[in-house]
Amino acid sequence: MALNARLDHRNPLVFDTHELGRRPGALQRLTRSIEAPRDLGIQGVIGVPEGAPAELELRLESVMEGVLVTGTARATAEGECVRCLEPLEQELVAEYQEMFSYPDADDRGRVKAEPGDDAEDDEDRLPLEDGMFDLEPVLRDAVVLALPMQPVCQDDCPGLCSECGARLADDPDHHHDAVDIRWAALQGLAGSPEDGEKDEMSGAEPGVDEKQEK
Repeated sequence: MALNARLDHRNPLVFDTHELGRRPGALQRLTRSIEAPRDLGIQGVIGVPEGAPAELELRLESVMEGVLVTGTARATAEGECVRCLEPLEQELVAEYQEMFSYPDADDRGRVKAEPGDDAEDDEDRLPLEDGMFDLEPVLRDAVVLALPMQPVCQDDCPGLCSECGARLADDPDHHHDAVDIRWAALQGLAGSPEDGEKDEMSGAEPGVDEKQEK
């Protein structure tokens, strides 16, 4: 994996492993409070607002190939209920684990791959740079996996009325009197006058026209 720029130790998501050392089995535990970076979450659905506080817990373990990083991120995500469209907040707990490899990992006991072998694995490997690693890409992936694709304000949220858009949770008895269009024509016929009523309204006796024709 090629690096586009050198890591900045002032970045709160960059960690230094020099204190850990390279002796396999060495452990180090870290905690850090950070401000959430931009677009941390599922864009347009739910995520941690930029600048919101986030708590990181990390466990660094030195192994032959590099540093194995295991940890948890905690923050409050904000979004919109997909059923009733009301704003919502959700406590986020995202767990992650990633191996950050030494630049000379293949010279430290691993079998070096033949040309072309494990090319995809090499591309996916995250390297240590001057003993430091950037947690941001790992954190972003973990947060996306931990958040719901369709967040709801509550599991049994009834959503909105399909006719008027009213929030059904605010009025459980909300309803509209619906008329079945299949009966609408019959209701019109039921209100129309019978033949006898038509004759009475016209002033003629029933059957007069029929006699005249005969």
